[in-house]
Amino acid sequence: MQTFEWIIALLLGAALLSALARRLAVPYPTFLAVGGVLIPFLPGSPQWTLDPHLALALFVAPVLVDSAYDTSLRDLRDNWLPVTGLVLMAVGLTTLAVALVARWLVPGMPWPVAVALGAIVAPPDAAAATAVMRQVKLPHRLLKILEGESLLNDASALLLYKLAVMAVLGGGLSLSSGVPVFLLTVFGSVAAGYALARVLTPALRFEDFPTSIIAQFTVTFGVWIAAEAIGLSGILTIVVYAMTIANTRGPSMPARLRVPVYAVWEAVVFILNAMAFVLIGMQLGPIWERLTPDMRGNYVLFAATILAVVILTRFAWVMSYNKLIRWRIERYGFNPPRPMSRPTRASGIVISWAGMRGIVTLAAAFSIPETMRDGSPFPYRDLILFAAFAVVFGTLVLQGLTLRPLILWLGLSDDDPVGREVRHGRVEAYKAAVAAIGEEDSLAARLLRKEYGAIVELCEVGSEPYQAAGLPGGALRLQAITAARARAIELRRTFVIGDDAFHVLEEELDWAELSAVGRSAPA
Repeated sequence: MQTFEWIIALLLGAALLSALARRLAVPYPTFLAVGGVLIPFLPGSPQWTLDPHLALALFVAPVLVDSAYDTSLRDLRDNWLPVTGLVLMAVGLTTLAVALVARWLVPGMPWPVAVALGAIVAPPDAAAATAVMRQVKLPHRLLKILEGESLLNDASALLLYKLAVMAVLGGGLSLSSGVPVFLLTVFGSVAAGYALARVLTPALRFEDFPTSIIAQFTVTFGVWIAAEAIGLSGILTIVVYAMTIANTRGPSMPARLRVPVYAVWEAVVFILNAMAFVLIGMQLGPIWERLTPDMRGNYVLFAATILAVVILTRFAWVMSYNKLIRWRIERYGFNPPRPMSRPTRASGIVISWAGMRGIVTLAAAFSIPETMRDGSPFPYRDLILFAAFAVVFGTLVLQGLTLRPLILWLGLSDDDPVGREVRHGRVEAYKAAVAAIGEEDSLAARLLRKEYGAIVELCEVGSEPYQAAGLPGGALRLQAITAARARAIELRRTFVIGDDAFHVLEEELDWAELSAVGRSAPA
């Protein structure tokens, strides 16, 4: 009963901290990090433990599915060069720099352990950064770069982490054996994720919400567990799986399922973020108590140095790339596939400062085995846990609290490309809706033509349409909405509009469909 009471109290506390963060316009993970630090010092605080093998599957798999589901393939393709640079070079350089500094500070630390620490703290979590950037209307291109980086850098960092831990547990991993393992893991995971999505999509077509949501979570964890069991990357497999599902099953899901499903996934991701900070915070208490005063100073110095290395390495890579790409634009011009903001020094500074760490770093640190195969303790596990939480806490507090003022001070703005695409998508979708009504001359048909025609006219002059409610024509309205949805899906499939604009239209059509179903239900 006491455990249950603590769970209720912690979830309530997380909700209150999130509400406070929204009021102060800061990322809610920043306040969760503060709460995680304070928990071990609360009177009577629990000392919960979690199987390290469970950490990544429990905390990371659903979060990645949620992120990958909303990722725009078009925007990833448009920004593949900066995203690839962040996913490969920034992660690789951060891992190497942290490993070198860790070995310098602790000469007895084995190289694989140092590399594992570097890979753990390398991947930024865009959830906090994008939460701030959406509040200040940051240029859409920067937002998409950060979201793409956050989705894919987890895979590159955790692949390095997996190889490093294998080297520690196995007593060494040579380059000749490591490269084939890396390549097999990458290509095998991509193929497995795509194949599983194609095979499992028909099995997920449930018509009631409880069964559908249970099946989604069961399959999510099942895909991760199966990938890890056969030696593949759970991260890569689940990302490819979710992106494939999003472009196949997602658009065809009925509105009465999609609306509550999205709400449940959003709530689950929030709860997992909260519990990750709570559980890691609880591990810090015993670690801190086991340390002597001198060791505490050494741990704090080590963690602060790793934090500085993480921040500075990202700055060094991003600003170097930013300088190179601006030189290239000056020499050869800027010719993007569609209108988007040009790279500037200010945009490079924002990308550099948006490297906040989050749930993936926490889960990876927590998943380090407690013991080796011979039963001895995993080398420097306590130090890695302490440093990882310090990096997450430091970046979320230092960068999370200052990112919004920095963006406002730099004066970055956007001409709202998503809004333009939404208006264009509305025009096309509602023209399709009017066409679907055909030549029918009933009162309902005439009213629907006027309603949808008004929406088209307002969008064509740049105004937001007012969604009329209570108009008749339920069955005919459903027919028109189905045609509008098909047109929106086609615009997304052909990359005329991006996923951000599509999801705005999708939500709008979902509520229109639910309203039409409600009016036509008695029939």
